[in-house]
Amino acid sequence: MKMTSLLVVCATFVLASCASEPSCEGPQSRNLSTAVDQAKSSLANGCTAYFDSYYDTLLRTAEGDPKPENKRVFSEFLVWAADEGLLSQRQAKEYYNRYFNVKFMTLVSDYNNCSHTCPRRDRVLLDMERELSDKERGLLKVSLDNDGYYRADELFKEVELVLEATCTACAAGR
Repeated sequence: MKMTSLLVVCATFVLASCASEPSCEGPQSRNLSTAVDQAKSSLANGCTAYFDSYYDTLLRTAEGDPKPENKRVFSEFLVWAADEGLLSQRQAKEYYNRYFNVKFMTLVSDYNNCSHTCPRRDRVLLDMERELSDKERGLLKVSLDNDGYYRADELFKEVELVLEATCTACAAGR
């Protein structure tokens, strides 16, 4: 009889622990504001490991209804995430800038170009291309900021030329 009681207690404990697991289903709404609210609710209830997935889902949702004010919605969501401690202030800025600013986060460094950037120039340019793709998504597909995207594209081309010239000069100076 004691064994049966022990089994019942164990089963109850297992079921209770399963019931306390948060449901981390991502945002389902096709309306960005509603999807953001769903993401916030899930994130606030223990689903922080899914932040990147939720952010991607929110971007896809916004692509279904692109408009300039979507930038503000993402900014407010990232400020909320930083205020909740899900991201640092720096991380929140990096998320926003990667998608919605012409400035390239890939280039933010205090390193000397000759000793740090030039030896890994191909990697830096590949990272910048990936970031340009994210900017296309955020600036063009989410917020309809054609001018911003084309400025980012021009900046990419200018950096590519300057980096090539700089690395050539660094190699000649050795």
